[in-house]
Amino acid sequence: MLIRQWSCFLLLFVFIFGKAKEGFAQESLDHIADSILAEGKLLYVSERTSWDGTDLFLAKFTEREKLGGYFSYADKDTLKCIFYSKDQSPLVLGSVSFDSTWATDRAIVDLVPRAFTTTEQAFYQIRSKALDLIKTDTFFKAYQNTDFNLIPIISEGKRRVVVLTGPKQNGVIIFGNDYELQFDEQNEITSKRKLHQNILPSNYGGNSQDGVRSTGGFHNHSSETGPFITPTDICTLMLYEKIAKWETYTVMSKDFVSSWDCSKDQMVILTMKAWNRIIKDQEKRHGNP
Repeated sequence: MLIRQWSCFLLLFVFIFGKAKEGFAQESLDHIADSILAEGKLLYVSERTSWDGTDLFLAKFTEREKLGGYFSYADKDTLKCIFYSKDQSPLVLGSVSFDSTWATDRAIVDLVPRAFTTTEQAFYQIRSKALDLIKTDTFFKAYQNTDFNLIPIISEGKRRVVVLTGPKQNGVIIFGNDYELQFDEQNEITSKRKLHQNILPSNYGGNSQDGVRSTGGFHNHSSETGPFITPTDICTLMLYEKIAKWETYTVMSKDFVSSWDCSKDQMVILTMKAWNRIIKDQEKRHGNP
């Protein structure tokens, strides 16, 4: 991770948003950015609901030995985190419901055991089958001091589980080592794929050797991973950016640069040619960063 002089990249980011768009090519990139952002936010909403829901649930649920797992989903305007038992035919042990703000003072914690709804049964089945596969298939690579976080998604007629790698230690953000499993309507796995080809740990919160605190970071994408920032990158950034106190994040590939504004949760994708032109312009204006 680059940990110096990121305030300069923030200036570049502001400059990028201030420039006029350049024809159809940039409009196409904007459309791609919108699509990636929508998917990233979908993953973030599920994972944020699980994060906050787990904190509230475990503060009140005392029989933790019964807990088998959890998942989150949106029920109209309500975000629900469901906790289920270890039984062969699991029951819902409880749930936490939020509005779109995740305000804890308006959250509802329900500790009354019940059966899954039809929707919840589908979420449970795809999550459970994904977890079983992860435990037995060497396609999934586990690393020390990490856990797999499973995000089941049922949306627009598609069923899938996105698998993120999360850190077990503070001060670390992990990009990469993420996967997507596709399911059919019978909740059987139809495909699996890696979203990144490697794992990219990033430390935050410390100072560099010259005393300059990191205010952002970047990583590169190979052709196998793809030319743009991924939805899982965005989900990870939205989960950790405030904790890390980052301002910007950049993902570079051979032909494109994806820039993320951590304070506004906005992004732009530029061609490498346009990015280099902006760099040169900034060097002329302000000197070499």
